[in-house]
Amino acid sequence: MKKDLRIVFMGTPEFAVTILKNLVENNYNVVGVITAPDKPAGRGQKLHESDVKKYASSQGLKILQPTNLKDDGFIAELKSLNANLQIVVAFRMLPEVVWKMPEYGTFNLHASLLPDYRGAAPIHWAIINGETKTGVTTFFIDEKIDTGAIILQEETEIKENETVGSLHDRLMHLGSSLVIDTVKLIEKGDVKTTIQPKSDVEKTAYKLHKDNCKIDWNSSVISIYNKIRGLNPFPSAWCYLDNEGDSLAVKLFEVEKTVENHSEPFGQIEALRDSLKVAAKNGFIYIKEMQLPGKRKMDVKSLLNGYQFSKDAKMR
Repeated sequence: MKKDLRIVFMGTPEFAVTILKNLVENNYNVVGVITAPDKPAGRGQKLHESDVKKYASSQGLKILQPTNLKDDGFIAELKSLNANLQIVVAFRMLPEVVWKMPEYGTFNLHASLLPDYRGAAPIHWAIINGETKTGVTTFFIDEKIDTGAIILQEETEIKENETVGSLHDRLMHLGSSLVIDTVKLIEKGDVKTTIQPKSDVEKTAYKLHKDNCKIDWNSSVISIYNKIRGLNPFPSAWCYLDNEGDSLAVKLFEVEKTVENHSEPFGQIEALRDSLKVAAKNGFIYIKEMQLPGKRKMDVKSLLNGYQFSKDAKMR
């Protein structure tokens, strides 16, 4: 006999919206949505609602926005929803009192093939590290981060020139289907879980910050290429451009690469007709799209119409 599910959904960014929308469109009973509090953003510091809140509001769903997940008032309100299943997508770590609450448990969708790439930025790091495959995993939450028993996994190939933007969108749709498949198993009482295997080599999806998004032009051309596409379009790879006495922090987006031996100093720039050719270890990076500080992102061909690179210009 099918279980009568009462679902609480927890998530914040666009990635989570697709999954919530799929649950609603498949007529599942979503009795509450938990998302991040509104935050001031932009020049006017107006309060900005999360993507999940905007969608939940449009569907008339009950919304809770706790600042503290252990707060007694929030816990009481969550209990009053009488949910028997919680689904978490791109949210924050839950206290035990929350994830243990529903009868059928709390499961999470994670954008990697666990146990690989536990952590905050699994899609980015899979590309940065040059992986050729990744996927999505649903698992029951436990007291640690991304370590719980696996319910389902779906694998996909990472294409050689794929960016984090395109992979994010593919995994979002793959994950959306996997969540529905997982809910169907829970509904029927057919869930079989697998304990996460111990991994010989730990691959971690560290939180991204300014330092680990900076390009090291002494690295191999392949690792630089992977880093730029693994951060394109968000949050973007960056480095310094030294040009005629100026040192500018620039962001790099679309690039190509060639692998070849050469004797150019690493970081040396040659301006071509529609790209900047930058020397790296074992080859060259061809920058097609970049952003100067205070300017919009633009293709290098347009940039070269109004910006001059000296003979000694360098990326570092």
